[in-house]
Amino acid sequence: MPYRTCAIVTGATGAIGEAIAKGLAADGEREVVLVVRNQDKAERAVQRIRRETGNSHVRFELADLSRGDAIRDLAERWNGPLHILVNNAAITPRRREESPEGVELQFATNVLGYFRMIRAFTPYLLASGGAQVVNVASYWAGGLDLDDLEFRQRRYNNDTAYRQSKQADRILSTAFAERLADQQVCVNACHPGDVNSTLSNNLGFGGHQSPEEGADTPVWLAIGSARTETTGRYFEKRKAVPCGFSKDRNTIKRLFETCEAYG
Repeated sequence: MPYRTCAIVTGATGAIGEAIAKGLAADGEREVVLVVRNQDKAERAVQRIRRETGNSHVRFELADLSRGDAIRDLAERWNGPLHILVNNAAITPRRREESPEGVELQFATNVLGYFRMIRAFTPYLLASGGAQVVNVASYWAGGLDLDDLEFRQRRYNNDTAYRQSKQADRILSTAFAERLADQQVCVNACHPGDVNSTLSNNLGFGGHQSPEEGADTPVWLAIGSARTETTGRYFEKRKAVPCGFSKDRNTIKRLFETCEAYG
């Protein structure tokens, strides 16, 4: 069997996530692993992607990405190098909920999930000899409150929590890009297209693009089309866009250290 590169896509049973996984599987050059919570949805998604792409090297792993122990277990059972990591899993519950670890659920999934996946899989990314990490963020970002990340003092609002989480994802992309820059691991963030999905509906929005259009920029970044050495940037519609969040050194440092403290 010819040598294949390997990609992970989290949240790959959602509209955009499945389209990203399908886009990465389409050329048949890589194994694509869907990291998901629901086995029934995962099995159906794998079947669709295999059927539509002709790539039989598509499978899934189960993990609740709001839990640190689940991510550590996923990494411990991984075997071989990882060439592409697409952090896409995100939720927008309308009421404040907590993870099994007692962490506000949007922050646990949308932010700590990204942070922990990169940390846990760094050895496998380094073993690839050149890897791409894509953090699916959003232009709908801002309002980060480092003193109340979990809405323990503020009244919870899912839109506010989502915007905060996407700002955090963009900031963490900068932080990891700097830490991994000399180790052949590129880390970039992007806004996907505007797709009608469970996530967008929970925020009160629809969407005017197809899942494939929404997945276009994440897939483009994941396969290294922005030049393999491009790192620490934020993209919309395949173009690098200036990101003011990446210039706030104090916030970058504080957020990274805060995420580290969660373990």
